[in-house]
Amino acid sequence: MGRSNLTGAWGEAIAAEYLRKHGYHLVASGYRCRFGEIDLIVKNRKYLVFAEVKLRKSAQFAKALEYVDARKQERLRTTASLYLSENPTQLQPRFDVIEIYAPEGMETVCPEIHHMEDAFQ
Repeated sequence: MGRSNLTGAWGEAIAAEYLRKHGYHLVASGYRCRFGEIDLIVKNRKYLVFAEVKLRKSAQFAKALEYVDARKQERLRTTASLYLSENPTQLQPRFDVIEIYAPEGMETVCPEIHHMEDAFQ
């Protein structure tokens, strides 16, 4: 596993723990299909959330959310549609973005986390 994969897994683990502490239950992580990948799929009583996790050292050049452009959003929607066709639910689907800022990378003790609910408008 390369360093970026390891760092990505670390960021997703932090995001999953953050979501768990905020009342969500992990359904899947790293869901892959021919259309793309969804970092985390979590649920609460009302929503099935497809979460894109963006890990950065800082927002100096651009906020992490800005890396989830229209093309990436469309790929995530298509991937989520396939997931929903295979796993029907009564829950309302939602797309969230979780930004994690870790200035010292995996050595960061308290990464800054921003959770944007319903991020695709």
